Amino acid sequence: MIQQAHALTKKDFMSDQTVRWCPGCGDYAILSQVQTVMAESGIPKEQFAVVSGIGCSSRFPYYLSTYGYHTIHGRAPAVATGLKIANPDLNVWVITGDGDALSIGGNHLIHVLRRNVDMQILLFNNRIYGLTKGQYSPTSEAGKLTKSSPMGSIEHPFIPCATALGADATFVARTVDIFVKEQREVLRAAVAHKGAAFVEILQNCVIFNDGAWKDLTERKLRDEHVIFVEHGQPMIFGPKNGPKKGLRLDQCTTLEVVELSENPTLAEMVAKQILVHDETNAVLANMLARMQPPFPVAMGVLYRVEKSTYEREAHAQVARAKERPGAADLQAVLHGRETWTVE
Repeated sequence: MIQQAHALTKKDFMSDQTVRWCPGCGDYAILSQVQTVMAESGIPKEQFAVVSGIGCSSRFPYYLSTYGYHTIHGRAPAVATGLKIANPDLNVWVITGDGDALSIGGNHLIHVLRRNVDMQILLFNNRIYGLTKGQYSPTSEAGKLTKSSPMGSIEHPFIPCATALGADATFVARTVDIFVKEQREVLRAAVAHKGAAFVEILQNCVIFNDGAWKDLTERKLRDEHVIFVEHGQPMIFGPKNGPKKGLRLDQCTTLEVVELSENPTLAEMVAKQILVHDETNAVLANMLARMQPPFPVAMGVLYRVEKSTYEREAHAQVARAKERPGAADLQAVLHGRETWTVE
C-alpha cells in the first residue's frame, strides 16, 4: 500500500483539464464535493480509481487527478469490479447517470450491488438524457414531454434507491447536487462503508430539464418537501420557524405525515408515535425510498448494513484452492478421466 507523504487538499485532486459542462450544471457542485471528500479521506490519490460509462457525468475521470477509466455505455460497474478484484487496495468510484446506469447498464448495476463489491457508486439523476440532447430517461416522470416522447412518456419511472434496495445493496443513500453540507456527509459515509455504497444524487440539467427538482431545492419549498433522516433520530421536518411535522406508521403498515401540536400534552403524545430512523431496517428503508409528494422526499443514508465483500470472498476462495495438496498439472487435467470426444 502506498504511504501518504503529506496531508492532501482538494486542489491535489484537481486535474489540469478544463472542466467542460454547461454553465450552471449540477455536476460542478458534485465534482467539488467529491474532490473535497477524497482529500479528507487521507487515502493517497494514487490509490483512487474513478470509472465512468457514457453521459455528461461520465466526464468525471478527466477532472480528477487520480487513476481513471472512461468505459463504454452502462459497463462501468463491470470494469470497476475487475479493478477491485485485481487490486483490492484501490479505492474505486463509479460515476454514472440515470440513463447510463438504469437503461443499458441496469443489469450491471444490480449485480455489482448484490455482489457487494467494495466501491462508491454515484448515480446522477436529472431525469433526462442530457448528452444526447434531451430524450426521456428511465427516471423521467410519466407524461414527460421530450424529443423522444412528444406526446408524453407512457412509462412508469424507476426509483433508483428502491431499485438498489431491491438488488440487496448494503448501503443506499440520496442527496442533492446543491445541498453541499448534506451531500458531503453522505459521501463521507459512503467512503467509510465497506461494500457497495450506492448514492443517488438528484442533479439539475439546466439545458434539457431545468428545474427537475425545484420543489426540493427552492428555499421557500424545500423545508416542506424534504426530510433529512439520521440513524437514531426522530423523523421530523418542516420550516425552521414554523409548525413541524413528523412521520409515523398508520396501523403499523403505512407511513403518514402528522403535525406536531404546540400544545405540550398533545405534542408529547404525538412525539411518542414519531418514527425513529433505523438505517438497518430494510422495510423502513423501502418506505423512505418510495416516498413522493405529498410526502417529503427522504435524504441521507436510508439503509446501511455490513456484509462480506465480493473481492474478499473471491481472494479467500483462490487462497483455499492454492492450499490444496499436489501441484497443478495441466496435462494431467487435459488427459484425465473428465474428457469427451465430439464426433
